Amino acid sequence: MLGGGTMGGGIAGHFARAGLEVKLADASAELAEQAREGLLDRTRGHVDAGLLDADALARTERVRAVADVEAAVEGVDLVIEAVPEDPELKAQILRRASTAEAAIIATNTSSLPIAGLADAVTRPERFLGVHWFNPPEWTPGIEVIAGPATDRATVERMLTFLRAAGKQPAEVADRAGFVSNRLQMALLREALAIVAEGQTTREDLDVIVRSTFGFRLPFYGPFQIADMAGLDTYVSVYETLERDVGPEFAPPDELREHVDAGRLGAKSGEGFATYSDDERARLLLQRDRRYAALSKLLEEIEGLRAPAEPG
Repeated sequence: MLGGGTMGGGIAGHFARAGLEVKLADASAELAEQAREGLLDRTRGHVDAGLLDADALARTERVRAVADVEAAVEGVDLVIEAVPEDPELKAQILRRASTAEAAIIATNTSSLPIAGLADAVTRPERFLGVHWFNPPEWTPGIEVIAGPATDRATVERMLTFLRAAGKQPAEVADRAGFVSNRLQMALLREALAIVAEGQTTREDLDVIVRSTFGFRLPFYGPFQIADMAGLDTYVSVYETLERDVGPEFAPPDELREHVDAGRLGAKSGEGFATYSDDERARLLLQRDRRYAALSKLLEEIEGLRAPAEPG
């Protein structure tokens, strides 16, 4: 692991707790040791809070601080660079990491093009991007991004490896912001516009997002949510928004095509996906069970945070 900050340290700790031997390098041997101690302190806090089991600290101690990049990459199967989002700094570190002749080399980045960074890597067919999310210990998803020279076998090995380490990787194209940040930035753009128009406050908008459509997102993505709601309903909503907000909310062509062809979602047996009667019944029952369980969990968590009654 190259870089011992919040992301690099968190990734190193996750891999160590998954049973791997991890070498951690930073800008100096002293900073690498400080990063390791910070990771162990963070792990102790998670154990004390009941977030990790009692032997998690011993497993995290598999992370070993080393003197420099060259020592970190010697003899390893995988190198992950997680230094700050500075293209020149990343390129410098990746050039040094290329001495790991047999290793897959990955860069952790939230937006930088993989194609540009690949120029710094010897044998770029073994290079790709991995976009971890903060906090890396707990966020399951990881975007995996191939560059123009990346071998398909490298991508498949990375996907298999991350799944074995308990993560949920998804492959995305090398486009600005990848997928997650493109969606996230679009949401924030609309949120800012809504508040600026006086439609609600920032505080109430956050409540609306987390307690309505955001409540569904731990379980389902936008295509399956739309199928369960009914694509004809979505077209109607788009048409209302188009009239009242602007032409940017015109119903997407693909959505209209589905509705015009009678593919209305789960209720008609086909929308973005297809559903038999049994599959539709199972999906809706599963949905209700998941939402009920999450609602109960949130009530319990909020209850723990509620102020004590005056006594």
